[in-house]
Amino acid sequence: MEQLPLIISLVIVVAVVLVIVFAGKKSFGKFRTRDIVAIGIGAALYAVVSLLIIPVGPNTSFRIAIALLTILGSIFGPIVGFLAGFIGHALNDAFMYGSVWWSWAFMSAFIGLFAGLICKDKTFDVLGGKINGKQIALMYVLAVAGMAVGSLASYAGDVFLYGEPADKVWLQIIIANAMNLIVVGVIGIPVTIAIAKIRGRGRNLEIEEDPPDDQLQEE
Repeated sequence: MEQLPLIISLVIVVAVVLVIVFAGKKSFGKFRTRDIVAIGIGAALYAVVSLLIIPVGPNTSFRIAIALLTILGSIFGPIVGFLAGFIGHALNDAFMYGSVWWSWAFMSAFIGLFAGLICKDKTFDVLGGKINGKQIALMYVLAVAGMAVGSLASYAGDVFLYGEPADKVWLQIIIANAMNLIVVGVIGIPVTIAIAKIRGRGRNLEIEEDPPDDQLQEE
């Protein structure tokens, strides 16, 4: 029964995906094909990039992959951010350790979910090149909020589910959040801003290159 932990992990992942997808339809609107594709590719990328880590504390590491959750959430919304983080973290744990540390999978998931809440602002559109200063500030606030909620989930899971010492868990959470803030603040959000600005310039060029119909008629 060596495969039992992996089978249980797979069942949990599927169950969480179904709950989030169906609950998300009611809370965040229509679930599109591109969202499913984004979840699949995003989770795979997060799992692979999560292999690139630098240990910085007890079972804690500097993980550049966290930046992907900010980018994915900001572009595709909270459901994609949540599931890409949750599934990607679970895949990485299953591959690296043979089992999943679920409490920390929810840390990744909540970071992605809160990053995606910025999409509730209908004037915000990364791929459309629409972003302003207030929205950028809100992205940082949401990043901190996501880490706070994720920390509560990690603490509760580690202490009450896995029986880990509370002092050790708090140390891990403090170190992990310090590293996550650096990655999100220096890479995740700036890259998202850069994508929006590049897309915005591209759209402006398209408008300039296509003259209005009345100008075409005059010519």
